[in-house]
Amino acid sequence: MSLPRLPSVVVTLAAPGATAADDREALLAAVAAAAAVDVSAVRAGRVCTHCGGTDHGRPWATVDGSAVGVSLSRTTDLVALAVGPAALGVDVERVSRVVAAPVDAFTPREAAWARGDATELAVLWTVKEAVLKRDGRGLRVDPRAVEVDLDRMVAVLDGVDHPVSVSFPAPDTVLAVAADGVPVIVAGSGPRRRPR
Repeated sequence: MSLPRLPSVVVTLAAPGATAADDREALLAAVAAAAAVDVSAVRAGRVCTHCGGTDHGRPWATVDGSAVGVSLSRTTDLVALAVGPAALGVDVERVSRVVAAPVDAFTPREAAWARGDATELAVLWTVKEAVLKRDGRGLRVDPRAVEVDLDRMVAVLDGVDHPVSVSFPAPDTVLAVAADGVPVIVAGSGPRRRPR
């Protein structure tokens, strides 16, 4: 069976599982729901693009043998599971956790734009992580190599614009998706961020 192209990225927010196996089962269910198939048609795993290991790294999934884009992110009491038509990256963060960490990840332009505002800094960080997950290299790349432009809702990596979507699904929570401009649906999310 050939899987019809998914028209959007669907992000499911849930409480994290007690184990990695629980989160894997949640990812299988999210893929099945987005593709409107039985979970038995879904296969998923992880692979590290750096070392080839399958006990860590970027998640992957197929539905009846057809690849779908998936990404997963965890923060305090929350996991974000994203499913879409192609490679994508998702990151979810608590604003309070990002600003409490000593993060030296911002370019001078980003720091000037944020003006020390906790929410703006958390948005910048979350977008960087989503783009680096989509890229596949993750934090092996210096986050300062990603230049976030929230006025245009893109992040530039290696000279290429990566469209991003940002929303605030709950208080103290920022969600970013990098999916090459594919529309994003977040169940129960707050308003999407408007460029300033």
